[in-house]
Amino acid sequence: MVNFPLPRIDNDGVLHSLLLKHCSFKPGNIWEDPEGKHKIGCIDAANGKAITTLLDKQKSSLAVHDPPYNFVAFDERDLEKFIDWSKGWIKNTYDSLLPDSSLYIWLGADQNNHFQPLPDFISMMRKSGFNSRSFITMRNQRGYGTQKNWMSVRQELLFYTKGNPFFDINSEYTDIPKILRGYYKKVNGKVTENFERGKSEFIRAGNVWVDIQQVFYRMEENVNGCYAQKPLKAITRIIEASSKANDIVLDFFAHSGTTLIASEITGRKCYTCDIDPVYCEIARRRLENYRTTGKTGWQNSNPFEEEILDDDELKNYLKEE
Repeated sequence: MVNFPLPRIDNDGVLHSLLLKHCSFKPGNIWEDPEGKHKIGCIDAANGKAITTLLDKQKSSLAVHDPPYNFVAFDERDLEKFIDWSKGWIKNTYDSLLPDSSLYIWLGADQNNHFQPLPDFISMMRKSGFNSRSFITMRNQRGYGTQKNWMSVRQELLFYTKGNPFFDINSEYTDIPKILRGYYKKVNGKVTENFERGKSEFIRAGNVWVDIQQVFYRMEENVNGCYAQKPLKAITRIIEASSKANDIVLDFFAHSGTTLIASEITGRKCYTCDIDPVYCEIARRRLENYRTTGKTGWQNSNPFEEEILDDDELKNYLKEE
């Protein structure tokens, strides 16, 4: 393992500007996969014209979004502006999806600020045209809190649908075996218990996911510098449950490129974008690195390792950090 960590990028303006000069993406650029599968656009998710260009008259069966909650370009948005901005990319999502399709949104809930932006976002979604289906919680292994409050260990995932989309129930089963017998009832004159009636020896994930490891630096999929990176296993579960092979999966906030990698692994096409050229670059490099090495991330190294070694200004800044 190469020990070459990169600090968190999103709240370090100096580091961000130093990395920017090593990015091939410029605002408005759309990278098309040489293998004809994926696209990465350096565009604003709320820009309808840009999203239309990215889709190029095609439609998606699934969208998986992880918006930056109330942080954009290092400045904290007030709640009202965040919701107004979200209306734009939600409309663009709706217009980009097939008549029967699914939408998943990771969203934070600040327990020190009336659980915002979650409640106002959910209220906004009532007029979006989407139907609410489930409120999923993914449990982190590590959390934060004080001695006077419950530790915060959850990540919130909203599931919405448009029309009557495909859902593969088999993708919901975990690796956790059923161990609790009980719940007896009579079926066709025979008393049975839940093991006999079940379709699998393993439990279903349901809407509380406890079987997924939170990403940290010892994991191969780790992408240093990308804060709150979502686990590959979680995104893969979503993709396999709510899309089919060769379907287009949308992701308007590429970040570390996890949806892109999960789509590549599962045989889907991913059309993703990010307003920030640095994250577009990371996503593209992550895909290319996976295709070259078979590795899903850089573990405790980073996607700009070679540039850092050759760039004295960047190297010295990281040493100071």
